[in-house]
Amino acid sequence: MARVCQLFSGSSGNSILISSKGHNLLVDIGVSAKRCEDALKAIDVSPDSIEAVFVSHEHTDHSKGLRVFSKKHSVPVFASEACIEKMYSEKLIDYTTDIRTFDYHTNIGGVEIMGFKQSHDSVDCLGYRFNFDSGRSVGICTDTGFVTQNAKQVLRGVDMIFIESNHETTMLQMGPYPYPLKQRILSERGHLSNFACSEFIKELAESGTTRFVLCHLSRENNLPEIARQTAVSALSELGLLENQDYRLYVSPEENAGRGITI
Repeated sequence: MARVCQLFSGSSGNSILISSKGHNLLVDIGVSAKRCEDALKAIDVSPDSIEAVFVSHEHTDHSKGLRVFSKKHSVPVFASEACIEKMYSEKLIDYTTDIRTFDYHTNIGGVEIMGFKQSHDSVDCLGYRFNFDSGRSVGICTDTGFVTQNAKQVLRGVDMIFIESNHETTMLQMGPYPYPLKQRILSERGHLSNFACSEFIKELAESGTTRFVLCHLSRENNLPEIARQTAVSALSELGLLENQDYRLYVSPEENAGRGITI
């Protein structure tokens, strides 16, 4: 049995707990170490129990708390080589950080971790798949302008997915953001729209995925009910019914629940 919990989601900070048989892992710490510690304690997870942190990319909403958390709790940080170099240059980590190069595959406490390439305006952005010895699996696919072929290959058949549903395109186009920022978000190195997200979750559903968590929603350019309805409508095209054929969740900016058991 495994438990997953999105501790934080969105441009103000991101972090996901992956827990299996007493082995606790984090993907990203995009808030202060203190806020991450408090969020873990709120769901009865000791910060000292974290065995590793896997970094998607160097942007601060995914890396802000890494250096302090890693040093305080003696936790190794895994990231791609390019991401590591960038985090050193931006002082997000330092010589006190137990940093380890992630080469797209490792195993910790019986949990197999696989990485895949994303398309984002960072030096190198990774998504992840976690395979548990129970046969269950969880994928994380956020911060990408489009779903890469690498992502589709690795995520096929995953039981549960945390997937970016960042913006409603019309809201973004008509909203207050300056034009260059709008173009960045809409580009192939930006973020997934509700529509792009819904198209991919149809593919995942056809491969066997039954749990979907919409995350990294924009505060300014999206609404949870719009993201949810876009996903529900897409899955209904396959004849699938919510709470019968699948479960759908929308992550709040900060977790208010106890996580999801798979």
